[in-house]
Amino acid sequence: MNFGLSEEQVLLKSTIKRFLEEQCPTTRVRAIMESGGHDAALWQGLAELGIAGLIVPAAYGGSGLELLDLALAAEELGYAATPGPFLGACLATVAVLEGGDAAQKERWLPRLAAGEAIGTVAFGEADSQWEPAQYATRVANGKLTGAKPLVPYAGIAHLMIVAAHDTSGPGLWLVERGAPGVQIAALKGVDMTRRLDRVQFTDAPATKLGGSSAGTQRTLDAGCVLIAADAYGGARRCLDMAAQYAQQREQFGQIIGAFQAVKHQIANLAAEIEPSLSLYWYAAHAFDRIRDQSERHAAMAKAHMTDLYDRVTRDATELHGGIGFTWEFDLHLWFRRAVFDRSFLGEAAVHRARAATLAGW
Repeated sequence: MNFGLSEEQVLLKSTIKRFLEEQCPTTRVRAIMESGGHDAALWQGLAELGIAGLIVPAAYGGSGLELLDLALAAEELGYAATPGPFLGACLATVAVLEGGDAAQKERWLPRLAAGEAIGTVAFGEADSQWEPAQYATRVANGKLTGAKPLVPYAGIAHLMIVAAHDTSGPGLWLVERGAPGVQIAALKGVDMTRRLDRVQFTDAPATKLGGSSAGTQRTLDAGCVLIAADAYGGARRCLDMAAQYAQQREQFGQIIGAFQAVKHQIANLAAEIEPSLSLYWYAAHAFDRIRDQSERHAAMAKAHMTDLYDRVTRDATELHGGIGFTWEFDLHLWFRRAVFDRSFLGEAAVHRARAATLAGW
């Protein structure tokens, strides 16, 4: 089987890459992350490029593509350490696609695709609990009550997709901006390019999406794939930075890239990163084309890629020596994103155990 990218997908990646090189250099990344973590003009530019609507059907103003195409965009955003609400917005779109009724899709999908509305998801709960069956948030008589401590960009979102339980079990509910009973408090996190808020719901009016637990798991799986893609892009950027630095930094009268220990360390990073590309590609492919295997492959991609990203950022920092630990040098932007990717939607150990269970081990 020839599992490669189409010409259109290669063009998509190169277009996004060129846009981010021009519109989102690290100087702008720093300016955004130090002023709230969101730049409306940058987000609108990405939406006009079509990123927000990649998986939205053409009937609702999108491109009608698949999760792999969206993951390719996530990879490029990760490579550039792009700040903003991409992850939460995409997962809200997936949730509406999976479980929204005709009226909900008609109302929200065109606005999400155009970047006019920003969506987010409120899933995880206290003590790093990401398993839907264990959520404590409850819905009774259309009113939602509970706490969600890690919600991306809740403060600017027009709609939140909240995972909770009612008498029929776990499911997803839509809460609109400005709804009564919703309190949002900004958190100070490690990754300043992707902001998180704590949200408290107290009898907040909520509308249930269809799909029940299946829609919840599908949204979580999509998130795992997109985070894996972001991790791959970020790991590649760290490798490129380390290789470039090794060809410039001189010690003992020669560039450090000439030293065998440095060459071997960079080669080992490349040997680990390159084969991992197929892992997130296949997980994205399975999401749309092999649904009965989707959950397991998403779990494996999330576990492996975020572990690898964490290790690559640490080794890249070591290769940069003392400058790698400074605020003025850009490497910490990706180090911080690696911490976010590792923890959001669950640590690697959780997903490895889940993948083993799903494989029948």
